[in-house]
Order: sequence, then structure tokens, then C-alpha cells
Amino acid sequence: MELILLLFIFVLAAFLGFELIAKVPSQLHTPLMSGSNAISGITIVGAILAVHASSGPIGHWLGFAAVVLATINVVGGYMVTDRMLAMFKKKDTKGGPGA
Repeated sequence: MELILLLFIFVLAAFLGFELIAKVPSQLHTPLMSGSNAISGITIVGAILAVHASSGPIGHWLGFAAVVLATINVVGGYMVTDRMLAMFKKKDTKGGPGA
């Protein structure tokens, strides 16, 4: 019964998240993505706590994998956000070649 409840919450969260993200205007996508990447940093803290709470070697390895994957997610998200923001910066034409 508990598994069914957890599965229901997961499916409900997935549909709700999809509907919310689909309605975000393109002008707000970059700030929203940056904010969600900052919140995703909490995943790293949770993974570290999971490693600390585990008692066996399998738990340690799974926790370590969670820390690595969460770190890749956060760093990659910030890199994508930085790249998207760089597209909106004005290019410096003064002092360039041929000037």
C-alpha cells in the first residue's frame, strides 16, 4: 500500500512539474533554470547524508554515486546557464582586428 502511495505522489509530481515548466515563457527560462540549479545543490547535501547514514559497502558506493551524479547535475546546469547568459552579452567591437 505504501509503495502505491509513493508511486502516486511521484506520478503526480511529474505531471505537475511538466505542466508548470511548459507554461514558463522563454524570457524567464534562464533565471528559473539558475534558481533550480541552486536548489539542486540540496541534492548533494542529501547524498552526503545518505553516505553517512549507510552501514554497508553497497550503501557507501550508492551514496558516493549519488554525490557524483548530483555534482555533475549542478555543475552542468550552471555551465549551461552561463552559456545561455553569454548569448545575451554585447560583443565588444572596439579595438578588434581591422579597427
